[in-house]
Formats: sequence, C-alpha cells, structure tokens
Amino acid sequence: MKITVIGTGYVGLVSGTCFAEMGNKVTCIDVDENKINKLKEGVVPIYEPGLESMVSRNHERKTLKFSTKLSEHLDGCDVAFIAVGTPMGDDGSADLKFVLQVAKEIGDHMSTPLIIVDKSTVPVGTADKVRATINEALEKRNVKIDFDVVSNPEFLKEGDAINDFMKPDRVVIGADKPETTEKMRKLYSTFFRSGSARLIAMDVRSAEMTKYVANAMLATKISFMNEVANICERVGADVNDVRIGIGSDSRIGYSFIYPGSGYGGSCFPKDVKALHRTAKENGYDARLISAVEAVNDTQKLVIAKKVVKHFGEDLSGKTFAVWGLAFKPDTDDMREAPAIYIIKDLVSRGATIKAYDPKAMHEAQEFYLKDESNVTYCNSKYETLTGADAMILLTDWKEFRIPDFEELKTQLNQAVIFDGRNQYDDKIMKERGFKYYQIGKQPL
Repeated sequence: MKITVIGTGYVGLVSGTCFAEMGNKVTCIDVDENKINKLKEGVVPIYEPGLESMVSRNHERKTLKFSTKLSEHLDGCDVAFIAVGTPMGDDGSADLKFVLQVAKEIGDHMSTPLIIVDKSTVPVGTADKVRATINEALEKRNVKIDFDVVSNPEFLKEGDAINDFMKPDRVVIGADKPETTEKMRKLYSTFFRSGSARLIAMDVRSAEMTKYVANAMLATKISFMNEVANICERVGADVNDVRIGIGSDSRIGYSFIYPGSGYGGSCFPKDVKALHRTAKENGYDARLISAVEAVNDTQKLVIAKKVVKHFGEDLSGKTFAVWGLAFKPDTDDMREAPAIYIIKDLVSRGATIKAYDPKAMHEAQEFYLKDESNVTYCNSKYETLTGADAMILLTDWKEFRIPDFEELKTQLNQAVIFDGRNQYDDKIMKERGFKYYQIGKQPL
C-alpha cells in the first residue's frame, strides 16, 4: 500500500518505518526541515533500539521516504496516518491543534479517496472533529471526495517499540464502515503471521477510549503497588516478597507491579490527566484516576525524602552520584522522569549532583535540567562516585544491575546507596557494609 505518515516523532517514525519494512511504500512528513534532512542522512532524532538501522535500510530500499510537503504525497495515497503531538493543555486536556491543522491540510490537498487514521493519542470525539475539519476544507474547494476517519491507537513500549509493532499482541481498529475495517485488516495482515495477534474491530469512539483506559489501568497498577510499598515500609513488611506473593495470582500477574519512584514518560502522565479531564467535562468525578495521579506525584519524591532523613534538611556541601536519568531503561526520554523532581529537590537544598545515564544526558543538559548549575555529567557510572557522599539509582539500566561494589565502597565518601528501583538484595548489601535504602522496606 501507499502510506503517508504525518509526524516523525516517536509514534510516527516507528510506525512508518515498520510499515516500510513490510514492503509498503511509506512517506513520513514533518514540518521540521532540519529533522527531515537528518532522517534522509540516516540520523534518527530519538533513541530506540533497532530503529536507526531499520530507517537506513528502508530508506536505501526506497520503501521509506521523508518530506516536508504533505500536499505532494496525498495523491494516490491509500492511508494517511496522523501521528503528530497532542501536548497537555493547562487544564489537563489534550491539545488537538496540531491534529486539526493536519486535518485541514489534508482537506485542502486530497484529490483521491483516502482513509485518514488518528494514530496520535486523542480524546473521545476527535475523529468527529477531524472529519468535520476535512469536510469544511472540501466544501470551500467545492469538491466531493470519499474519505473515512479511523481510530488506530498505538500500544508501543519505549525501548521495545519495534518488537511491539512487528509482533503486536493486538491491533485496535475503530471504524464505522465495514469496508474501511477490511482495508485496515489487509494493511496489518502481514504482522499477524504468527497467529498470536488479534485485530480487534470496534466503533471509533470505543477505540479512542481504549488507548486512554489501557494506560490508566497500567498507571493504576504502578500507583497501587507504590501505595502498598509505602505501607509495607511503615509496618515492617517487605514489598519485594509481597510483590511475588500477589504476582503469582494469574488474575494479577507480575507486569507493572514493581515498586519504584513513580511512572513518567510521554504517555502515562499525560493520558491519565486527559482521561480525568474527559470524565470531568462529562459530569463525572473520576476519583480513582485522580488518586492514581496524586500517588504518583508523591512517589516521585520518596527517594529524596529518604536522602533528607539520612543526611538532614540542609544538604550544602553534600555530593550525590545519580545513576540513571531517563524515565525507564532503553530510551533517552526524560519526560516526567522521577529523576527531574528528585535532582531538583536535592539541589534546592544545596546538594551537588554528579549524574550518568547511557542515553539521556543530552536531554537533561539541553532541556530538563539545563538551569541546574549544581549538576555535572560524567562519562561513566563509576566517574560519578569520586567525592560523592552516596549513590542514588533512579533508572534500572542493565549496566547498573551488577556493579563493582568494592569500587563503590572505595570511591564513595560513605557506603550509602538509595535505590529507587529495588535492584539489589538488601541482605547482601548489608554484608558488604552498605547502608542500603530501597522502596517499600525498612533498611536492615
């Protein structure tokens, strides 16, 4: 099929590249000319394992092209995916201005029948707005062209997005016309060879709702487990054992019940707020969803509070080695990462931070921590330790799982570790001479 993907952010670039990998002819569109030029040179603006090589391979095969001109890539196109950003507004709602700008441009330039797919995460009713915007543009041109608007939410995990797209556990298609559903089924059929995936067809509004509910459910599991962790710590229980005990129940499972410093990233924080806002706009007080968000906001500072309890309110003259900045491993994404809030809190108390992350340091320096003069960035995890009073682990990258603990003891001023991901065994840490703080259990 001939596919146009508008937006080369995380969702758009991964989706377009994976469609091209399956032999479709794909053009990815973006208004950022510098980004498009870099993509033509094989420079991918985000870190996602396997993506750069797949982009280069398909660009060389000419199954994947990049352009800034949407008007030149609609003629004869079968499906156009809208994958632009939907930033969170001041009131917590999703801002649809970019989505509707694209819809207007499609209406201004389309000349053949077309399926328009909302791939961006959008609130219920967006497809109606997209359809109305396109119809208005067509009326101004005084032309009639057959088109349909589909909701096809993405379920990609950062760090494993290629695998998620190429081997999906489900594909949700929200369409009102059976013939549109069949065309979308044909497009995705090549990803269903293993027989394990399911294409789930439903109406448009239900598909729009599915994305928000999925993320809110996963966020709820995280916040619930962090609530349990905080209770465990106060009553003398071990949340690590509790997690194993409940996760063995097939009705619960182990996914998303790891205690930690709270969730971050581009999806959960924004989508939970947007779902809560949608409920409010329709006269419903979604108290559970509100609580999920409140618990997460509090959880992001739990490690900082442990540091303050150990060292005191005034951290002037104290230096901390921070391992991990991204909100999760295998990504450079720092949006709403707990590290931002923890580091800013410690710096506000006079602390100096020496940070290391395998992929996210540029994001921290250029955007999220650019105004923090007390933060320096190191070339390795061990480089952060020299002169530090404690190590704080915030992202569970693989290279942090089995460090040289003797090196840690030698380099740190004090053998103290604050673990925001519960990576290590506290009994072994005590035997090695460390004061070890984790989430959901009192230190031994």
